[in-house]
Amino acid sequence: MVIITHQREKCIGCNYCVEFAFDQWRMSKKDGKATLIGAVNKKGFHTARVQDENLEANEKAAQACPVKIIQVKQV
Repeated sequence: MVIITHQREKCIGCNYCVEFAFDQWRMSKKDGKATLIGAVNKKGFHTARVQDENLEANEKAAQACPVKIIQVKQV
């Protein structure tokens, strides 16, 4: 299992996460920020659990994020 955490309010809308991990990320038409699909928001931290096969793509997304607001860990 992989846990992805995203601080959405700090997102600058660069779209890298969507490019690297399209299955988990979408750009919001409303505000232009990235949205983590299936995430639960707790105090500004959006968290989702995904399958292990999505680890590599989401690690690339986290590394590419210019504001470093994506954390990915395998549990």
